[in-house]
Amino acid sequence: MAGETVLVEKRGGITRLTLNRPDKLNALCRELGEALGAALAEAERDPECRVVVLTGAGRGFCAGQELSDEVYAKSGPQPDLGAVLDRYNPIIAHMRRLPKPILGAVNGVAAGAGASLALACDIVVARRSASFLQAFARLGLVPDCGATWFLPRLVGEARARAHAMLAEPIKADQAEAWGMIWKAIDDDRFESEVDALAGRLAEAATQGLGLQKQAFHASAENDLVAQLALENVLQQRAAATADYIEGVTAFQEKRPARFQGS
Repeated sequence: MAGETVLVEKRGGITRLTLNRPDKLNALCRELGEALGAALAEAERDPECRVVVLTGAGRGFCAGQELSDEVYAKSGPQPDLGAVLDRYNPIIAHMRRLPKPILGAVNGVAAGAGASLALACDIVVARRSASFLQAFARLGLVPDCGATWFLPRLVGEARARAHAMLAEPIKADQAEAWGMIWKAIDDDRFESEVDALAGRLAEAATQGLGLQKQAFHASAENDLVAQLALENVLQQRAAATADYIEGVTAFQEKRPARFQGS
């Protein structure tokens, strides 16, 4: 387990994925990217998985692309950063379309592509001591892995531009106030609150949450009429699930629903 770049733990409908390069603040590399992509694909296929938790080992969430990677070698040719993004862009896209909720548990610094990994999650919580950073301007580069798509939609264009161009870290409290994340949590309560949130999501109507993801994702591009039409289609799909029947029955019987994710 110690040599794996992504640790996978399954328990009670929760699949916990832990980026596991703590000595590098879980910086991205080819091996980690491949392992994360494979773990997400397995979570999607696994009928027992009701929610994915994405976090990091040690004191960092993910420090972004490792600059000592072979494509960044100073003595080599001009690096093909497009090839680097070809490793990670499919992961970001997969996270957004995964038909199960993803809880991002940001336990430390989330920088560059690491911040994008966090923002691609459906619900993001962070230790109060954690921070978010778009450091690309310090290297003369452009925010990537979806950062220029996520940030304006989450915090507004003015804040997104300044956050990227000034390359200043944003603490978790400020990220919460801006709407970049859902919640900043005191460090000593972080793990217990993450477990509680993951448990709630694992007990929810999984297919309904997946359809919610689809609706919210489409809303970024749809006009109101198109979104109303999509809601109509998705609501019919949700109403055809066993969990909808259970939800209505539980409401009528005045008891908590016992969803099975089907």
